[in-house]
Amino acid sequence: MANEPKELRITRTFDAPRDIVWKAWTDPKLVQKWWGPRGVTNPVCEVDARVGGRIRIVMKAGAELGPMAGQEWPMNGTFTEVTPKSRLSFSSGALDDKQDIFLENKVTVDLEDLGGKTKMSVHIVVTKAVGPRSEFALQGMEIGWNQQSDKLAEFIEGGSA
Repeated sequence: MANEPKELRITRTFDAPRDIVWKAWTDPKLVQKWWGPRGVTNPVCEVDARVGGRIRIVMKAGAELGPMAGQEWPMNGTFTEVTPKSRLSFSSGALDDKQDIFLENKVTVDLEDLGGKTKMSVHIVVTKAVGPRSEFALQGMEIGWNQQSDKLAEFIEGGSA
């Protein structure tokens, strides 16, 4: 990893009230439906959105991801800030086969009420990157988070939340 931390900012405006967007981020049954890039499902999705609460998700690559199909990508973390319907902050660590963190991020999600619509701002800061797996993950970070945000928009605006 270069000396400077890698950062990514994503902003989306949803045609849905902030309550619905908040629930999509904090209800594990809902997070399970949209988390991760396209072609990924989440056979394990645990979200305890309170300060000190854990987040644990195992993403699984589907057939549409070709040679990666069947691979599982576990992550876990801890919520560090929870301001209901407004802000979530959590650590997010990607785990290798030995359950060691090879890539760690700090993720902050801010939700702003726009009178029936919601502006979501996500800020991801890489805090740790170790080895070749982290290089691969960093290369796909921007596209992965953007696809995940697109899936969240489709989920929310499609009425599934």
